[in-house]
Amino acid sequence: MEPKYNVAIIGAGPAGMMAAIQASRNNKSVVLIDTNRIPGQKLLITGKGRCNITNAEFDKHKLVENYGKNGKFLYHAFSEFGPQEVMDFFSELNLKIERGNRVFPKSDDARYVLKSLNKKLKNVKTIYGIEVLKVIKKDNKIEKLVLSDRELRADKYIICTGGKSYPQTGSTGDGYNWAEKLGHSIVEPMPALVPMKTVEDWPRELQGLSLKNIQITFKQDKIIEKVFGECLFTHFGISGPIILTASEKISKFLKKGHVKAFIDLKPGLDVTTLDKRVQRDLKRYSNKSFINSLDELFPKKIIPVLVRLSGIDPQKKVNLITKDERKIIVFLIKNVEITINELMGFDWAIITQGGVDLKEIDPNTMKSRIIDNLYFAGEVIDINGVTGGFNLQACWSTGFIAGNNV
Repeated sequence: MEPKYNVAIIGAGPAGMMAAIQASRNNKSVVLIDTNRIPGQKLLITGKGRCNITNAEFDKHKLVENYGKNGKFLYHAFSEFGPQEVMDFFSELNLKIERGNRVFPKSDDARYVLKSLNKKLKNVKTIYGIEVLKVIKKDNKIEKLVLSDRELRADKYIICTGGKSYPQTGSTGDGYNWAEKLGHSIVEPMPALVPMKTVEDWPRELQGLSLKNIQITFKQDKIIEKVFGECLFTHFGISGPIILTASEKISKFLKKGHVKAFIDLKPGLDVTTLDKRVQRDLKRYSNKSFINSLDELFPKKIIPVLVRLSGIDPQKKVNLITKDERKIIVFLIKNVEITINELMGFDWAIITQGGVDLKEIDPNTMKSRIIDNLYFAGEVIDINGVTGGFNLQACWSTGFIAGNNV
């Protein structure tokens, strides 16, 4: 018969592993359960396989701003286990800080992060490749878990099953179902930090092209959002850091119809300065055709698209371009228009927005306010941040708090 544990944790992602490590360090007998045979599947693909462990934003007030209206829930968790504590926890990985305070292992390999966590799980009983079928409640407590091959009992339980993004890694949303059956409210899970589909086909021609230091203004009747940074063109539309960050706000407007995006390819130049720059380039290449005159302004891959959007004959000699046509070129550079018709789904989302309602969780302990021996941590709760290591930080922090208080 399976022994009774002090703590049973469902979900061996970042939050679950952190909770297990901390609870075991407090001399608790801990069992960690995951449906995957290899834990941390989602961790391995974070940061494009490099694992953006955290963000080195050490001002707690600025840190919580990256989680929107629900960020204040994390104040205590960050006080106990913030970015500095995470960096200390993974110090053997020789961490480095990159642009935007993003923190990565020196190896640029997420496998070393997972290896570090597995080493720290040495005193934890792990049950991998086994599915939790039911969570059985008696009175106001969880009595036991029914697994596909056994039943398991513990004094306390932590649900760390993640959200619904990247379901191929095992994030199926089971945690929401169990929480709801136990009496918790669930804020509707939605894809977050997700790429955008476009009506226009021309982004497909630019697939793989990344543009840095551009500005995109999203509009629907009025300006919705302005973002500055890096954008990536894909076979379905647009992605990249600024697109992912804007997706949560854009999703609300897409329910009412299409959203227009206006790409400013040269945000550092006002119209007058840009016009002078264009005049200078056109004069320099006056004997060339229009399509061969823009190499110093843009990457080669985007030039045929811009020329086509301008409506100017690509073979027209530069010295024959009129003042009005030049104004069209300048306007286009500052206003490349594209139409967003929908967001990609959970298969493409980095994280999930929504989850277990924060009003039903004690932020100081991660304990359920409804079930006496239940705790939550990680993406299963209604917390999501912007890109840059913030979402993993929330997992580490809430996992630590849950593991420290069971």
